[in-house]
Amino acid sequence: MPAFLNLAEAEAWVAVGLIAFLAIVVYVGAPKKIAAVLDAKSAQIQTDLDEAARLRAEAEAMLAEIRIQREDAEKQAAAMIAAAEADAVRMAHDAQVKLDEQITRRTALAERKIASAEAQAAADVKAAAADLAALAAERMLVSRLAGAKADPAIDAAIAQLAGRLQ
Repeated sequence: MPAFLNLAEAEAWVAVGLIAFLAIVVYVGAPKKIAAVLDAKSAQIQTDLDEAARLRAEAEAMLAEIRIQREDAEKQAAAMIAAAEADAVRMAHDAQVKLDEQITRRTALAERKIASAEAQAAADVKAAAADLAALAAERMLVSRLAGAKADPAIDAAIAQLAGRLQ
């Protein structure tokens, strides 16, 4: 007979104690409780995995949205830069046109001032020439009249002329 079936042997009592322990564990329902705890833990792990998958999907959606927003922002920035460059070119062209117009106006004004100064100088020269000619004529007449005798009729007519002009 095997040693574990002989009650005189210690191994038999160990086997009986083990069987009794296992019977008590089964009677109390420990396997069901262990299975329930493992099922609950498994459900919790599955819930965590589902939550992690949901969070990952949200994160991927947010990442895709952020990438789209970044692309839109880059497009807007490129459009702004292009518009600014176009404005700069337009402003430079406008400034060049205004500068050309201003130069033309100032050149015309300077030419008018030069023409006015030339006319004034010509008038001054003519006036000075007329004064000089009058002075020369006066001196010539004085020198001719000084040598000639005075006519009393002419002197009387000049005296009457002065009275009539007043």
